[in-house]
Amino acid sequence: MIDLAKVRADTAACKNVLHLNNAGAALMPDAVVVRQLAHIHREAEIGGYEAAREAADEIDLVYNSIARLLNAAPDEIALMENATAAWNAAFFAFDFQPGDRLLTGEAEYASNYLNYLKLARTKGLVIETIPSTAEGELSIPNLEAACAKPGVKLIAVTHVPTNGGLVNPAEEIGRVARAHSIPFLLDACQSAGQIDLDVEKLGCDLLSVTGRKYLRGPRGSGFLYVRRGFLDRIEPPSLDLRAARWVAADRYELRPDAKRFENWEYNYAAVLGLGTAVDYALALGLPEIEARVGALANGLRERLAALPGVTVQDIGSRRCGICVFQAEGMEASEIRERLSAQGINTSVSDPNSTLLDATKRRLRDLLRASVHYYNSEEELDRFAAAVGSITAT
Repeated sequence: MIDLAKVRADTAACKNVLHLNNAGAALMPDAVVVRQLAHIHREAEIGGYEAAREAADEIDLVYNSIARLLNAAPDEIALMENATAAWNAAFFAFDFQPGDRLLTGEAEYASNYLNYLKLARTKGLVIETIPSTAEGELSIPNLEAACAKPGVKLIAVTHVPTNGGLVNPAEEIGRVARAHSIPFLLDACQSAGQIDLDVEKLGCDLLSVTGRKYLRGPRGSGFLYVRRGFLDRIEPPSLDLRAARWVAADRYELRPDAKRFENWEYNYAAVLGLGTAVDYALALGLPEIEARVGALANGLRERLAALPGVTVQDIGSRRCGICVFQAEGMEASEIRERLSAQGINTSVSDPNSTLLDATKRRLRDLLRASVHYYNSEEELDRFAAAVGSITAT
């Protein structure tokens, strides 16, 4: 059981806002803020390089913490500036050739799909979007059929799409990928921190994550997991002197671990804050977090579904902490602004962020309310009452 009073006391912002924008950026625990500020002050006192050397042992422990989070090894983790940098480093590490097939899902995130389209135009990559089931998740039988045909270079799927409660069946996707010896890149940007992730069970070869969302870390932090046995099958799209050694005038040697995907320069304060956030989540327990977030989200959907003129648009046989809805006769942006005036944080999900799924389901802008374990039942009651008051006018 998560001690609600304690986690709220550990989060100063809970006193100021009703925060249901955790899928955008969650509220950081006070310890995360304190650790970042302490390092920034230390940089100011003794210098940036010197402060990093002083914190070197603690920085190394961040890899250990992230490895524990994923059931991975520390040398399979690369620290990145954000999830986009992590995902791009993984995706562009593949040497795509004309006619190579890429398999993805209908609820794929725009930033990922834009890069599929870029390589379709520049490299002749063939994009194949696997249909969804009636419940909304990627169809495993259709994936199996697509993998049985030759030429599949990569399976790349968003675990939790940005525009609803759906959780794609990542473990089943991983099973299919392994059975056909096809690399599997999982975008876990929205799932890390709210779902208990185990890369051995997921069967992914690469996994990208941001710090700012459900992990409750700083903005400008993230990481990439690269399975140890997969490292030598790909090469980072760009290199610097952290990723490789210049050993002769005409030769370089890549690092033997996932750090070959890192840049030499990064925000050390954010890295230390990320490590603190991961440790905080591990102390609470990811199974406990997942259970509480799921229960809160189900309660939120029930409250919203009971409101006249409000339609919850979540899909998936398995759902998470993200809830999206529409109100008859009102734009999502108007509802968001009126809620914001009451100290309630939400966000708007634009159809262009998941164009294929939004077009298929004829979705317009959605209001997205995403819960976290520090939210209370009283907050959900207040939120539903506020939405009901706004939409009734």
